[in-house]
Amino acid sequence: MTRSTPAPTNAVRPARRAGAVTPRRAAGRLVLLLAGGIALLAGLDGALLLLGLSAPIVSARLADVHGPLMVFGFVGTVVVLERAVAVRKKWAFLAPAFLGAGGLAVLSPLPLLVGRLGFVAGSVMLLPIYLVIWRRAPSTSTAVQALGAMLGLMATVLWLGGVPVPQLVPAMTFYLVLTIAGERLELARISPTVDERAETRLLGVALSLAAGVVAALFWPLIGYPLLGIGTLALVAWLFRHDVATRLIRHHGLPRFMAACLLAGYAWLIVAGGSWLILGASYSGPAYDAVLHSVFLGFVMSMIMAHAPTILPAVLRRPLPYRPAMYGPAVLLHASLLVRVLIGDARGVAEAVQWGGVVNIVAVLAFVVVAVASVLRGAPVPRVSPPTRKTLDLTS
Repeated sequence: MTRSTPAPTNAVRPARRAGAVTPRRAAGRLVLLLAGGIALLAGLDGALLLLGLSAPIVSARLADVHGPLMVFGFVGTVVVLERAVAVRKKWAFLAPAFLGAGGLAVLSPLPLLVGRLGFVAGSVMLLPIYLVIWRRAPSTSTAVQALGAMLGLMATVLWLGGVPVPQLVPAMTFYLVLTIAGERLELARISPTVDERAETRLLGVALSLAAGVVAALFWPLIGYPLLGIGTLALVAWLFRHDVATRLIRHHGLPRFMAACLLAGYAWLIVAGGSWLILGASYSGPAYDAVLHSVFLGFVMSMIMAHAPTILPAVLRRPLPYRPAMYGPAVLLHASLLVRVLIGDARGVAEAVQWGGVVNIVAVLAFVVVAVASVLRGAPVPRVSPPTRKTLDLTS
């Protein structure tokens, strides 16, 4: 009788290194995505309350934590999860886990302190992730993203210390903006316009924005105009070097991503211009315009653009592109135009409310389209019927 020789253990390892995801790992990542999804739904509920409208869940606390919940509980959990997957270290998943748990704790009857501590812990754990990435391949893009992570940590620590959320908007803004800008630089290296000088300029802009965030806390009269100038400089860099300006001429997914990216960059101009011209604003129409230009016009548009690539990277489950994705994207930006240019700029309260409601509908519609696209799978390519000429050649 001959014994069957077991397969060598190292025969399995290359497949795992190549990105294979076991069902258990996929389930764990899905749980973290669901935590981010719950934060998103709760944040949209809080948005309805802030608009003065009826909502499925009525809670004064939900309206108070709306901003941090969306930034750290939703966007932070999803973005940091993708970073944790990239470094392939088990401990790295503590970062999105703490952020997701912080979001759930904020929504629970637990003391608000618990949720704040969760956001701080998740932000702290993000920094070693960037250290691992830096040690593997030092780059300007990693430095810019790490700078954004430091601003995120600063925002969570200050919120833990009792600083009001409106004063933390610049730090929360550039936590996400610099993270995205660093990732765009990583992709823009294929562009002939990106060289060492261009990377140095972006790093300089990022450092000036970080300085502006600190100045805005202590000297608002100086800090906010500096943030406005830095934001406009960042937008100019993105329009000059981002590959989206060339991909917009393509078709299918590349064009959809490029359209979302360019629209998002345009909304940053609104925020930067407001800070430069109007200065600091902690409430009222100017505050609403800046807040939603950044977190809806820019950040949500970036999520729509990158969703077809983020989900496969995290769950190894494809999110096929479909033209229907344009519907929620167009609805988002059109309703935001109504909200900002008519509602906020002209003081029309009804436009703010209706624009806000359609903003929420657009976000939920994109979630529905994305889930449906995942369930349906990749579209089957249509095969055109053979022409007479083709039949003659094959006969």
